Amino acid sequence: MAEGGRSATAIARPPRPPAVGLRRAFAALLPLPRTGPSPAAAMSTLLINQERYAWLRELGLQEENPGVYNGRWGAAGRCGIPAPKRGEIVRQIGDALRQKIKVLGSLVSLEMGKIFVEGVGEVQEYVDVCDYAVGLSRMIGGPILPSERPGHALIEQWNPVGLVGVITAFNFPVAVYGWNSAIAMICGNASIISGMKLIIAKVLEDNKLPGAICSLVCGGADIGTAMAKDERMDLLSFTGSTKVGKQVALMVQERFGRSLLELGGNNAIIVFEDADLNLVIPSALFAAVGTAGQRCTTARRLFLHESIHDEVVTKLAKAYAQVRIGDPWDSDTLYGPLHTKEAVKMFLDAVEQAKQQGGSVVCGGKVINRPGNYVEPTIVTGLPHNAPIVHTETFAPILYVLKFKEEEEVFAWNNEVKQGLSSSIFTKDLGRIFRWLGPKGSDCGIVNVNIPTSGAEIGGAFGGEKHTGGGRESGSDSWKLYMRRSTCTINYSKDLPLAQGIKFQ
Repeated sequence: MAEGGRSATAIARPPRPPAVGLRRAFAALLPLPRTGPSPAAAMSTLLINQERYAWLRELGLQEENPGVYNGRWGAAGRCGIPAPKRGEIVRQIGDALRQKIKVLGSLVSLEMGKIFVEGVGEVQEYVDVCDYAVGLSRMIGGPILPSERPGHALIEQWNPVGLVGVITAFNFPVAVYGWNSAIAMICGNASIISGMKLIIAKVLEDNKLPGAICSLVCGGADIGTAMAKDERMDLLSFTGSTKVGKQVALMVQERFGRSLLELGGNNAIIVFEDADLNLVIPSALFAAVGTAGQRCTTARRLFLHESIHDEVVTKLAKAYAQVRIGDPWDSDTLYGPLHTKEAVKMFLDAVEQAKQQGGSVVCGGKVINRPGNYVEPTIVTGLPHNAPIVHTETFAPILYVLKFKEEEEVFAWNNEVKQGLSSSIFTKDLGRIFRWLGPKGSDCGIVNVNIPTSGAEIGGAFGGEKHTGGGRESGSDSWKLYMRRSTCTINYSKDLPLAQGIKFQ
């Protein structure tokens, strides 16, 4: 539920349940519950039939949406189309998304509850990844290596893994699918997603390819379990909580499958005494409050040097007070609701635990009295760095502000949590910056300087260490996870020398 009664579950009527979960692909977001009003009454309550949501039809949605599954499972992956040609199709997908970017952004806002500009930004991320993948389609490949044997060539050959499963998270349903599917497609794979895609199917079919190359599954844990256990799933990309990620990893590993995990983050910003506070305040505000604290890269810990602690807390509390809270579709809104009632409860429980463990609520800490799942963005001070609640990732807008004295101790405190996703320091000290980037600095997958923990660009590999899962998506050499590597030795001579000089005669 995104906001006070607005739900993405009421877009289409429930289709007939399939015999096998993997073969379900719907163009609607989610089916309605099977119990409730009669079909006629349900039809009148569909969002698509309400004037306010008439724009949903611009995405091709109808009362009933058959999706992209055409009755047979034929998208086995390992595509024979050359990579640059695959890149051309991904380019067309990016262009199709551009044409619908605002309406798709509205849909993300409707489903998830994030503000409209962030919804559009998420679709833009998918577009950017498509652009990146087009160029990548002409660059992927392995090296030609020197062979120690005369008349021999040693090369690396990269081929598609086959079928890539993508289980998305509620907070970034488009971006997570985008940076997986775009890269998977130029690598020659088919994909099946547990989470959103109608536009993509049309582009594929316009290119005389089956829309089922990118199939959609809507469901809950039962679908995710089926995907994790199915041996036809060559790679399973999972974005979600560490708790569920562990279960997914075990199920995939049990069949010796391949998984790509992007899990939780207990991210920290460290502010030294020489930091530019004109950068610190807006950075901490966006990192902690953006998307109502529901990003995996959200800043949850703010370490302040003791000499500037009080000044920064005062300025940050003042900035929090100016955050415009409201309807996510209002262009003036900066902060929307939490995703569910359960998230509101987790927020309240965490605030109470913080108080019990010695923390003081500087601002926020309460539910906002308005329709929807709104809570106040919250700052808590006075806790020790190793307080249990500080080491707990609460997917809500709670920022724990902590004092430190020395560089060495605060670097260690950054690394002492189980997760290792994103981290950032604010300083002008060049030596400190390189110590932070080096082996004795941050142990996270994303290590920033003078910018927030959130808002990563698509050109770099995205992911983290430890309980964050170790997976990498999007840019850099993340494409290698979507392919299998073969080391190939070719003898083009008339002799048969053996490696390491072995004589077997």
